Amino acid sequence: MKKRTSLILLLVATAMLIASCGGNGNSDVDTSVINNPNTASGVDKDAKIPIIKFDKMQHDFGRLSKGEMVSYSFKFTNTGNANLLVKECTATCGCTVADFPKNEIKPGEEGFITVSFNSANKHGQQIQTVTVGTNAQPSRYILKIIAQVEH
Repeated sequence: MKKRTSLILLLVATAMLIASCGGNGNSDVDTSVINNPNTASGVDKDAKIPIIKFDKMQHDFGRLSKGEMVSYSFKFTNTGNANLLVKECTATCGCTVADFPKNEIKPGEEGFITVSFNSANKHGQQIQTVTVGTNAQPSRYILKIIAQVEH
């Protein structure tokens, strides 16, 4: 009886798998929003994509007193040929926050992502990162701040 139940379950699972894979090739996914310039032979040079270029990706605040609040603005330029949109900035710690432009950055325009760090309740070397999500290629960038927090 056990073998028969197992066999029935296997047949039902196989039938469900076959039925789920048998499509007619049509999809409800809107492919017009997909813009991937990468091809098997490299990057499509004619693709309309934003490219974000930071002046620098890391800033060292040096020595800070505990409780000191500091900020640094990372400058970037859209060197691509389509509008750039910064979608999000996510910090690794609640002590670090990022302010970023909410509007589109046109090709050739510059912008700033301001990263603020609160050294309260911190001691010693601090390395914090902010992950920047964009519509560029690649879509994610990591900004890093460093500080030596003293008593």
